[in-house]
Amino acid sequence: MAELYRKAMDYLYYACVTVGCVALVLISAIIPWAVFTRYVLNSAASWPEPMAVLLTIALTFFGAAACYRYGLHMNIALATNLLPRLGQRACALISELMMALISLFMAVWGARLVEATWHNTIGDFPALSVGVTYLPIPIGGAIMLLFVIERIMLGRPADTTGDAHGVAAFD
Repeated sequence: MAELYRKAMDYLYYACVTVGCVALVLISAIIPWAVFTRYVLNSAASWPEPMAVLLTIALTFFGAAACYRYGLHMNIALATNLLPRLGQRACALISELMMALISLFMAVWGARLVEATWHNTIGDFPALSVGVTYLPIPIGGAIMLLFVIERIMLGRPADTTGDAHGVAAFD
């Protein structure tokens, strides 16, 4: 069962990375188009800026979940590293439990935000619900919660070189 969960988290991780990469590539294409239409054609397009913002929301929340899984986010472990091994493990568990709370907060309150804004529309994209644009918040929170559960129950996944990142607190 543990192997099946790990494999599912691998696929979920790759989906997050794919969404983040596609969003980043699209942002990188849209912004130059906005500059081109504004300064070369002297007729600024209205859609590139709000589209870049929407893509940035997706990039942020799916990218954060993916980075969290492998511990690629910024962390400062100086004080923790000075503790004995048992203290390091306790701090790692407390940290994971706090991340579970944050993830749960994102999932629950993000879903409420989506629900509250579902019938609002975006001026530049009248066919698009504001609630849809906020969907990455609860989805990213739920995915991060799944990654927290994975790290608590199975430990951190090995990276592509086979090394674990940081303190392997739950090995």
